[in-house]
Amino acid sequence: MTSPVPLPLPALHASHGGNWLRPANGVTEAVSKGDAIMAAADTPVLLLNAPLVANRLGYPDLSGLDVLELFAFVHPARFCVPTPRGLAQALGLEEPESDQHVPGFLLQAAGALVAACEDPEWFERAGAWSSLHSLERLRWPWAQVLKPHIKRPEKAEKWLFAALPEWEETGERAPPRQVELPDADVLGELDALTGEGSEKREGQRQYSTEVSRIFAPRDRRELPHVALAQAGTGIGKTLGYLAPSSLWAKQSGGTVWVSTFTKNLQRQLRSESRRAWPLKRPDGTPPVVVRKGRENYLCLLNLEDALQGGFAGRPAILAQLVARWASFTRDGDMIGGDLPGWLGTLFRKRGIAALTDQRGECVYAGCPHYRKCFIERAGRDSAQADLVIANHALVMVNAARGRDHAQRPTRIIFDEGHHVFEAADSTFAATLSGQEAIELRRWIIGPERKNRGRRRGLSARLADVASYDDEGGEAIEAACEAAQAFPGEGWLQRLIENEPSGPIETLLGAVRTATYARDESGQEAGYGIETEASGLPGEVIEAASAAGEALAAIRTPLIRLGGRLEAILADPPDWLDGAGRARIEGARFSLQWRVDLLAAWESLLDRLGGPADPEFVDWLAVDRSDAREFDVAIHRRWLDPMKPFARVVLEPSHGVMLTSATLTDRIGTEGDPWESAIRRSGANHIESAPMLSAADSPFDYASRAEVLIVTDVRKGDLPGLAGAYARLIEASDGGVLGLFTAIRRMRAVHGRIADRLAREGLPLYAQHVDPIDTGTLVDIFRDDPRASLLGTDALRDGVDVPGRSLRCVVMEAVPWPRPDILHKARRAAAAQDDGTGSQYDDRIIRARLAQAFGRLIRNKDDAGHFVVLSSAFPSRLLSAFPEGTAVRRVTLDEALVRVRDGQIGEDPSEVAQNTGALDDNIPDSFA
Repeated sequence: MTSPVPLPLPALHASHGGNWLRPANGVTEAVSKGDAIMAAADTPVLLLNAPLVANRLGYPDLSGLDVLELFAFVHPARFCVPTPRGLAQALGLEEPESDQHVPGFLLQAAGALVAACEDPEWFERAGAWSSLHSLERLRWPWAQVLKPHIKRPEKAEKWLFAALPEWEETGERAPPRQVELPDADVLGELDALTGEGSEKREGQRQYSTEVSRIFAPRDRRELPHVALAQAGTGIGKTLGYLAPSSLWAKQSGGTVWVSTFTKNLQRQLRSESRRAWPLKRPDGTPPVVVRKGRENYLCLLNLEDALQGGFAGRPAILAQLVARWASFTRDGDMIGGDLPGWLGTLFRKRGIAALTDQRGECVYAGCPHYRKCFIERAGRDSAQADLVIANHALVMVNAARGRDHAQRPTRIIFDEGHHVFEAADSTFAATLSGQEAIELRRWIIGPERKNRGRRRGLSARLADVASYDDEGGEAIEAACEAAQAFPGEGWLQRLIENEPSGPIETLLGAVRTATYARDESGQEAGYGIETEASGLPGEVIEAASAAGEALAAIRTPLIRLGGRLEAILADPPDWLDGAGRARIEGARFSLQWRVDLLAAWESLLDRLGGPADPEFVDWLAVDRSDAREFDVAIHRRWLDPMKPFARVVLEPSHGVMLTSATLTDRIGTEGDPWESAIRRSGANHIESAPMLSAADSPFDYASRAEVLIVTDVRKGDLPGLAGAYARLIEASDGGVLGLFTAIRRMRAVHGRIADRLAREGLPLYAQHVDPIDTGTLVDIFRDDPRASLLGTDALRDGVDVPGRSLRCVVMEAVPWPRPDILHKARRAAAAQDDGTGSQYDDRIIRARLAQAFGRLIRNKDDAGHFVVLSSAFPSRLLSAFPEGTAVRRVTLDEALVRVRDGQIGEDPSEVAQNTGALDDNIPDSFA
């Protein structure tokens, strides 16, 4: 490959280790932050990830020629880690040796991307010329650079919305046949998936045959086969359950749903499924489909609005780049799909979110792009698929209020099954808040101001119904009038000024006052506060009664409107064609969802002031962030969310499995490790006992991993904590995943050590600090063996970084559960069952520790240390770690030696076995 011709432009690179500037046709020199800012302000310079460079220079208004934007234009829907190393790999260039060489490399990379536009084999040429001219009108800095290199096509290019293919309607799929799966057939399918000559792992083979039991015909209605299967890391559980799933789908003609909690596992599953199914069937339909919530997909109507003036300035440029991507995307998935995760972060406003259906405003068949819609295509494809890869929340929502009962999943595998409880807790919750109420107001009435955009109220969306059906028109008018009771724009400021408008604002104002009056947390401004919904003052009770009446007044005409829509469908007028029918059916579905939501809010308000319902936990809250209030809410959660889960998801199903590497409670030798797993699966709420199985990890943890509990880093000593992190990262030469229980401490540690580490050539990234999405941060961390990453809960689960890139996990404290109202209620309920709430806390902590430890060893060749910087580590929690893992209580200096020299488990006599800690340690407070 010939070396690309560098562009004759200045280039700038900024890292925690310094700043380097290369003038056009000049020599790279180290410069101060001030000089770097002056150079960027004086003339456009080449940058890589402008928001990140701006963040490091402390100059938020920095702009220039971002090479990532150029990459997104030239190679839409192509993966690239947004670092000099990642860009070099994506373009087949030599990586820069150091930060000093990055500016020169950026000139080469930009030259390579520009040259690609003249390559006759440029795959993404379609639509480039038209898109470039639209971007030129928007004054995109790269437009003038690219213009001489992209030729005008001989034929006029189709507009995106004309070029996208249409989906086709298909007949209903026949119900699956009832089949049995003999063990021999399952093992044969597993052998076919793992490949000829591959190692036969007994744990995987046993696991696969046990999974097959959920596909057996069920014996009674509402009595599914339920299995709980723990599969240790390295068992190969993905192929273990795909083997019986593919065999059953092939023989029965049915659909298996595999549900995950993280997008990372969804990507892995899509890749692994290629072993069992082709990309396309002979008729062109996909046998494997990834399904997510509507808010994950590009909305073509929103995109069209953005391209036609709905967006201005930089967001308009983003819309054009997204339109380029839309021409080449696999499925229109914007969140975790093939849209680069970093693209949205290059633009300061929430442009990506505005291009999805965030508010449930879809007009279905009333949309001019309905036949090309990515969301509708995914829904139709999944109805005919053999395997649907979804997430826990979508599976539960689909089971609770899916539009088509025939498409609801009946054979479900919940991978990452330890998260099903949390997903159910969120799915079956009720929250009446200012933000939720104002969104429902906008859905009914429409926007308050004459904003640009497609947001429309019921009157606009159902205008033809109103003109045809007098009763339907009257119901729409009544609903819009009653919805005036909802909070309007500026509602929160009116609450702060004690001038609420309308019954629901009055209620939220009373909630806010009561919450502040009862606050005993001592939290500084910036953290949310809450109080129990009991013993409330009369003002709250009176306001709740008036607000409940207002909600009922909104719900009644919506119910009446739903009835009129049903009547129109039952006796359709002449003008109602197939598309109109689909639109009205969609509107009826959306109406029912809102009616159910209003009914849940009314039920929530009816309980205020009355006796507590033992099934639920209710509380009031004021949500704050960085000293700014952003919402006021009344919350209701099920004390045990697995009750509605069992009723809505388990009972209608034929076979369900929950599987995970950390499904059971690692309580040591005493007690039943499956007890909590059964309760948190919902299996205890159905009449049959679940099938239980466990396959231990084949990894040799005793010789590959070690737990170090550091005893001399004092709690609250922030300089000491930061110094410990820096020294551990230096001792490990990078490859450290740092986990924190508080964002503020993480930010403080990052700010203290990032520059120091950069001078040693050790890049450090952090959630909530670097303007990069979490998925991309993990991609960067995985790609660079010397990089380290700091984060919170999102990095404790689902991060899969095998190999040298992750060789040390450091936790800054024991992950005690936050003692909020919901946790205290569930802890008290658990105490009634087993006599002590501390066991409930311990189960949560052990699960978190097990998940965090699970990030360390991902394959048989991995090795490393798990470090906890807290002397207050109760010995009773040590069972969270795999049996045989060495656990040592050491000083920081001793830990540094072991990490630096890679010492693991050499001296078993030093392994801590229930020594050196008291079991009555006081939990760390949340700072």
